[in-house]
Amino acid sequence: MKKFKENVPLAKFSHYAIGGPARYFFAARSEAEVKWALREAKRRKLGVFVLGGGTNILVRDAGFDGLVLRLELKRMSGSGSRIVAGAGVMMADLLTRATGRSLSGLEWAGGLPGTVGGAVRGNAGCFGGEMKDSVRAVRSIDTRTMKIVTRPAARCGFGYRDSIFKKKNGTEIVLSAAFVLAKGNKTDIAKVIRERIRYRAERHPLEHPNIGSIFKNVPLHAIHKKGSGAYARAVAKRSLAYRGASFSVKTDPFPVLSAGRMIAEAGLSGVSNGGAMFSPKHPNFIVNALGAEAKDVASLIALAKAEVRRRFGVALEEEVQLL
Repeated sequence: MKKFKENVPLAKFSHYAIGGPARYFFAARSEAEVKWALREAKRRKLGVFVLGGGTNILVRDAGFDGLVLRLELKRMSGSGSRIVAGAGVMMADLLTRATGRSLSGLEWAGGLPGTVGGAVRGNAGCFGGEMKDSVRAVRSIDTRTMKIVTRPAARCGFGYRDSIFKKKNGTEIVLSAAFVLAKGNKTDIAKVIRERIRYRAERHPLEHPNIGSIFKNVPLHAIHKKGSGAYARAVAKRSLAYRGASFSVKTDPFPVLSAGRMIAEAGLSGVSNGGAMFSPKHPNFIVNALGAEAKDVASLIALAKAEVRRRFGVALEEEVQLL
């Protein structure tokens, strides 16, 4: 018999190991169970939050007074250059499947935590690659009508760390995604993935609980107007001197400046509040260094936004989600 669990601690489902309890919790292992849970939540007039891998979620200390629906849709199928993966498939497992079939196109995601559903929703990306580059269609459910929707990639509204699913803010939930990849050399694919994993291990503070980059990188056009001479020179030089600080200009997938560098230049590297700290290793990571609470992290997020605006006149935008 299907039923919701009650008062489930969410800290154990978060990479942060932070957060209070969910009033109700349900792990859905099939689309039928997703529909049942949504209908039951609607009958009880509960708010619903969909949880994937918990890799970019800051759960409030008070928890969530509604239903936390965890997607455990882990089926993978497909043939040739196509892979269809459920929203609950871990990105690492998707990469293993692609490598095993000598399929190239997702190597940039080596070491990327979280699930396919979360990565599609946020159009995850790094090393010049994004989910939208390989996604061909997304299957979702409209929580208002309970109808299944299949969208080609062109209708998914993919943008910088964004999608139509993110904009809809929970009213349309990703169930699965179809990927079309290119045939490649298995050895070469595996080598690149290992390099990406090693890069993350060396540059990111994986020794502490964290939820990845807190802020999106800053578009170059936030500093210089796109099409201006100053913009073109910065792109050509791949560097920028601005307000007494030096920045590299990288493509992610358009010209951006490192949010972490701005946080460091604002003097926040290593600054802590309660048990949370801006990592000296990578200041765009706020780590749970010593039993942090959500309020500690939230205070540092607000501090970074205020200090970067004061120092550089730039508005940082969160990449993580607050529950």
